[in-house]
Amino acid sequence: MKNALLTLSLVIAAALLGATSALGCGTADGYSYAGLASPSNAFGIGATVTPIGPFNILAGHVAGWVGVGGPGEGPNGTDEWLQVGFSGFPTLSGSDIYYELTLPNGRPTYHQIASNLPIGKTTRFAVLEMHSRPSWWRVWVNGSPASQPIYMPGSHDRWAPIATAESWDGGTAGQCNGFLYRFDTVSIAHTPGGGWRPLGRSASPISSTTTRVRRSGTNGAFLAAEGNDAFRLLASVGG
Repeated sequence: MKNALLTLSLVIAAALLGATSALGCGTADGYSYAGLASPSNAFGIGATVTPIGPFNILAGHVAGWVGVGGPGEGPNGTDEWLQVGFSGFPTLSGSDIYYELTLPNGRPTYHQIASNLPIGKTTRFAVLEMHSRPSWWRVWVNGSPASQPIYMPGSHDRWAPIATAESWDGGTAGQCNGFLYRFDTVSIAHTPGGGWRPLGRSASPISSTTTRVRRSGTNGAFLAAEGNDAFRLLASVGG
């Protein structure tokens, strides 16, 4: 999604926490976020994600994903990122699985992996730098590779990963979409190709004025919500 990775640095994450705008949702471009950012650079991130619904998607999209990079995070301040997760749209009753890639001086490219999976479908997602291949990455879904090796210039040991839900209002400058995602066993890779460890309590929250993040346990698990229906579900769903 365009501008999906708003931040991987604590400075920008802090700015997101206080973001306000004249629009009904999130930032000035209609995006809102609810997630956690790694406190340090790592070589990948993984999480088990469950959409809890039904969602209330009025326009645009919602998503729950893990990723690295972001706007201005590539060489010479270019945009560069890689993310994988669930996406939802007004025309869907369920969720798609996708990954999105942006390379320096290029545009975001959306790659659909699976379509219209039922709400409640649990899936393990990861992006991981490859062993012995600096700056080469791969997308993983349920423990299997879901992309070819991807060269991302200048990315070796430079990025602090994040796990987040997001919403975009479709450019309507108005109403918020609703979502509720559960993220479990959120872990970051401390070496290329693996070395997985829990994200931990030191992770920094990412949120918008219309979203909520509720942490659960010590393994980086959290619930991410937006919208009144999601907030009511959040109150009833165990951590």
